[in-house]
Order: sequence, then C-alpha cells, then structure tokens
Amino acid sequence: MIFRKLLTAGAAGGLFAVLACGLVPAQAAADEPATPQPTPKVELVLDVSGSMRARDIDGESRMSAAKQAFDDVLDSVPQGVDLGIRTLGADYPGPDRKTGCKDTRLLYPVGPLDRTDAKTAVATLVPTGWTPIGPALLKAADDLKGGNGTRRMVLITDGEDTCAPLNPCDVARDIAARGIHLVIDTLGLIPDASTRNQLSCIAEATGGTYTSVEHRQQLTTKVKQLVHRSTAPVVTPVATEGSPSCADAPLLKQGIYTDRETFATSRWYRVEVQPGQELRASASVSDDRVVNANYGVLLRGVTQRGREIVRDDEAGTGRTDAVSAGIRYPKPHADSGTPAETVCLEVGNSFSAPASVKVVPGLPVELSIDLVHGPDQPSDVAFFGLGRGWWLLGLLALTGVVAGLITGWIARWSLNTGRTR
Repeated sequence: MIFRKLLTAGAAGGLFAVLACGLVPAQAAADEPATPQPTPKVELVLDVSGSMRARDIDGESRMSAAKQAFDDVLDSVPQGVDLGIRTLGADYPGPDRKTGCKDTRLLYPVGPLDRTDAKTAVATLVPTGWTPIGPALLKAADDLKGGNGTRRMVLITDGEDTCAPLNPCDVARDIAARGIHLVIDTLGLIPDASTRNQLSCIAEATGGTYTSVEHRQQLTTKVKQLVHRSTAPVVTPVATEGSPSCADAPLLKQGIYTDRETFATSRWYRVEVQPGQELRASASVSDDRVVNANYGVLLRGVTQRGREIVRDDEAGTGRTDAVSAGIRYPKPHADSGTPAETVCLEVGNSFSAPASVKVVPGLPVELSIDLVHGPDQPSDVAFFGLGRGWWLLGLLALTGVVAGLITGWIARWSLNTGRTR
C-alpha cells in the first residue's frame, strides 16, 4: 500500500515535469508575432448540365452526390481561405448552342465564406443545359484575379465540353501563359475516355491534378484535399527528363520536378548531398488513364557504384489516382574538405494498362527534392519533437520522481508518528 502511494506520487511528479517541459516552448512560440500570409483563393466550378441527372453514383444522381459532397466540403474550408462557386449549364435548357455556350454563372462570389449562404445556393441547383467548360474556365480565372495568395480552381464535371471550337485545353494553356500561378484541378464523374483525356489535358496545362470519381465519398475527400492544398505556398514545378541509368542522369537541386515515365520502367536522377545535410525525397506517379489494378511505385537511393542506401515502395489497388513513395538519407558530418556525395535516385513503377489504352505519353511523375541540415550527433535526433531538449525532459522527470519519493516518505513518517501518539 505504501509502495503504491510512493509510486503514485512519483508518477504525478514526473507527469508534471513532462507537462512543464512541453508547455514552456509552446508559450514561447505563442509569444512570437505571426507573419500575415496572403489570402488563398479557391473557386469550385460545378457542371449542372442535363447529364448530371444520371443515377449512377452510389444509387443516386450525379447532381445529388455533388450537392452532398459540397455540404461536407463547405463545412471543412480552412479559416482564411476565400472561396467561390461557379456553375456551368445551370440555367438554359434550350437547343440553341450559342445561348447554351454562354450559360455560366457565379453562384457564390469569391470571398470570406458564409457556409449557410453557400449551402443554400448549391441546394437550389437543378441539372439543366449544356457543358460550356471553356467559357466557364475563362470566367472563373477572372473571378480569381487580385491578391498575392495561391489561386486554385477545382472543375467538377461528368462530360466533355459541348461548345467547340473553344477548346478547354487551349483555354487552360492560355490561363497558364498569363503567369498568374492559377492551378486547375479536374474531377471527372464516371468519365468516358474522351472526357478523361480532356480533363487530364486541362489539369496538366496548369500543373494541376486529374481524378476519376465513381463514389460520393471519393468526391468529398478529393475536393476537401484540394481546397486545403490552397493554403500551401505557391511552388512552380520544373520540367525535367530522367535517364535510363544514373551515369547520365540529370543533376537536380532542391525543388519540385515533373517528368513522364512509361509503364513498368524506371528513371534516374542525381542529387549532391553535402556533409551534414539530410536528403528528403518523394515521388508520385499518377494514373491519368485507365490502368490495371495492383500496381506500385519504387523510390530508392543508391551510390554511384550501385550500393543501395535507402528505399521505399508503395502499392496501389486501383482505388487511388496516384501512388507516392518517400525516403530520407542523412549524410553525417565529416572533416572539412570532405566532398559532397552524389546520390542516385531511381523512380520506378509497375503500372500496366488494358490493350485498348494508349501508353504514350508516359505517366505523370512528380519528384520532390529537399535538402535540410541533418543532426550533428546521434543524440541530437528529435525525441518526441524536443531535439536537444530531451535531456531537460529526462532531468525534470527524474526530479519529479525524487520529489514524489520524498513526499511519500514524509507522508509515511507522519502516519506512523500519528499512530504512536
């Protein structure tokens, strides 16, 4: 019984020490002035054409699935993001192409979000007319003008543009050429091959992503992810071309790179890691067309002599639009004058496609390279995020245990003294 009291007192003292150690840095961080960030802007562009009546998403209509997804998305928009909603094909039900191709409307203006107003506006939508994707993209780009924050457009449609000769892919290229760093992500609801190709082209032109959607929850999750991505700093990927071997691979610096990789092949890149630096790399391969289930992505680092240093491989089952792998390699400090180490990065994939699917061009690859200061000594490795402060945590915990033991012995002495009286 006495031992239990001593143990409880010691644990309480140790817990207090841990909490104290965790709270002090947090308070210090809270006292630092926050730097105001530019306001991100996002516009959701929703297809409300007649084909959205089709009931093939979890037994519901495409329009119903989109509305439910929007309700969930609007509840999760991060604070400080200006959001707007534009429709296409929501108002004109007639046969006149010229009129139908002007049918795009700003349903909710880009700005601070009033969730109730936005949800009410979306609830009134009824599948109606044409699919003027090109005109809607142009208008949406104008909606997002101004400010220095990130700009992101998310296009959700179930079909191709019906307003040729204005090609939506050419519109996206024109938007990218303006230099306003507007990214267009596209989502295809139960898309056919033509729709998939058009939406992939739109996304690719602006550095965005394309996703095929067959379930409501998948739509909700993806749109949430894209809206949250708007809060990240603007980074423009650099196009590169990997090589079949390390010997003639391009030498990459810190940054984000894009490439194309044919099915079931590998590409090589090189990175120079200075003593004391840590290489952090990740690679994503996207299935921008129909592929067979069960595939994977490999990312590994090897020396120029072929010795493997580190590797990661991730598998997919056909339920995602991209598979990613990531590695970390710290190069220890050495004497001054030690040269940098060239690390060869291999990005491979095991994708395959049905016979009817074109394999050219290759699959989109995004490669992220980061070089950070590595740990000086093994003891500098972060311990639950404390870095070198781990020893302070240990000292405080030990102090708490000792204090608990002393308190327990005093309590025991007082108890025994009281009994002798």
